Amino acid sequence: MSVVNNEFYNLYGDRWYTAKDDPIALLRAETRVKLPWVLSKLKSLDFSPAKTAILDVGCGAGFLANPLASEGFQVTGIDMSDDSLSVARRFDSTKSVNYLQADAYSLPFADQTFDVVTAMDFLEHVEDPSSIIREFSRVLKPGGVFIFHTFNRNFLAYLVIIKFVEWFVKNTPKNMHILRLFIKPSELIGFCRSAGFKEDELTGIKPKFSHISWRDIKSGEVPDNFEFELTSSLKLSYMGSVIKI
Repeated sequence: MSVVNNEFYNLYGDRWYTAKDDPIALLRAETRVKLPWVLSKLKSLDFSPAKTAILDVGCGAGFLANPLASEGFQVTGIDMSDDSLSVARRFDSTKSVNYLQADAYSLPFADQTFDVVTAMDFLEHVEDPSSIIREFSRVLKPGGVFIFHTFNRNFLAYLVIIKFVEWFVKNTPKNMHILRLFIKPSELIGFCRSAGFKEDELTGIKPKFSHISWRDIKSGEVPDNFEFELTSSLKLSYMGSVIKI
């Protein structure tokens, strides 16, 4: 049975923010769509930045945590990669994010500590997402929101998210993603309901394929103008929110 490779996150350093010939560039491009959606969602649910404590799980180099802190939110970011956390701290212009090395299966926080938990591109990297979602529920206050992004499990997602990236992005590590850990939306909503959440919203995300040229494909690099967009289809990847009852 293939095991997902999470070790490569320790190797990036500042390339988190600069690399083009690496799938981390795709994550940066995705963030340009995810961040506005997350901010809009928090505003629609009346979470005031100065009064809202956010836990960003699997925060990596701070692609979400640092911008949220810049908006005035009280942010804690956790990750198992100490190297990634070091980069996140360096790129935190507010110097306000509390970055910690911690295990999502056993969060080092008291019950009902946070108003919001975010987990972007994280759940498909763990073996038991349902247990982790129960931990998210434990540390969330009643009425708190869990916001996530992950990948659907089907053949199209396998081709686009795994094989296309392996074929055309130069420095894609082996087993960066494995299909068996992708999560169908119905499964994820089931995990959330079992953990005491009610469904709020789901939206799909897909690449703008028109922004991919043959020159880019041959170069093995992700172009600066590469974009993702929201879509009603959940076939590839999807983002969503659930609210703790």
